[in-house]
Amino acid sequence: MKTCFIVIHYNDPESTIQLIHQIQNYQILDKIIIVDNHSSQEALAKIKKLSSKKIEIIENEINHGFAKAINIGSKQAIKELGDCNLILSNSDIILTKEEDLKQLIVLLQPKDIGVVAPTILEQGQKNRGWKNPSPMLDSFLNLIYIHRLIRKKYIFYPESHYAKEESMVEVVSGCFFLMKSQTLQQIHYLDENTFLYYEENILAKKIQNIGKKILVSNTISIIHNHSVSIDKNLKKIKKLKLQKQSQYYFQTHYNQANLLEKGLLKLTAFTSRMILTVVYAFKDWLKK
Repeated sequence: MKTCFIVIHYNDPESTIQLIHQIQNYQILDKIIIVDNHSSQEALAKIKKLSSKKIEIIENEINHGFAKAINIGSKQAIKELGDCNLILSNSDIILTKEEDLKQLIVLLQPKDIGVVAPTILEQGQKNRGWKNPSPMLDSFLNLIYIHRLIRKKYIFYPESHYAKEESMVEVVSGCFFLMKSQTLQQIHYLDENTFLYYEENILAKKIQNIGKKILVSNTISIIHNHSVSIDKNLKKIKKLKLQKQSQYYFQTHYNQANLLEKGLLKLTAFTSRMILTVVYAFKDWLKK
């Protein structure tokens, strides 16, 4: 089965170019698709300088968000390659060797596996997946400072969960993961109703609903320059607002939040946004 590497790019040409230079000669890759989410002309011009028979650049006329960009790139890959392995990646990813991709593709092949991901190294921490939160838990996680006290216990798995070479988890990071094209088609692609955030939680629910599993490798790792492409372009409060909108959509459409849970999600999200607005404003005032 052929393999396509799909990169989502938005105004971060340096990271994208670095990633493409790393992977363009990998023999395991039959095609590389860069989906540009309506970057500036200057950024897009730099990306267009990448030259290889393997590379195709899709230019979106508007910024569709992450999920739809993945779908656009995946549909193009399926159109050209047919049934294939899909490697879906942010632009700010650093790989070390081709053998890692080969091993991840091997892990993807069993029929009961829906998604495979490596261990993600970001900001000195290991990201190896997490549990999908209930509406009530997500409401408490919205509370500033309190979320630090409960995330480790209720969201993340204990270290013992990762004792073997691979572990089953509920959710893996959306910055880098692998799927078979047939699986993506079976779940009717990614849900395009979120612009940013919670795509991986929604994907996890879709994978669970078709009876497949999500696997993370504890021996294969990649580096994620966390939020490089986001932080360069979105202010913190705007990011928080997008996150809470996606959270509410996920919990109401995929976890069937009841009226009380919906109210708590809205209240805690609003409260956290107001508190952070004041905190950031005060910090900006101190800098003057």
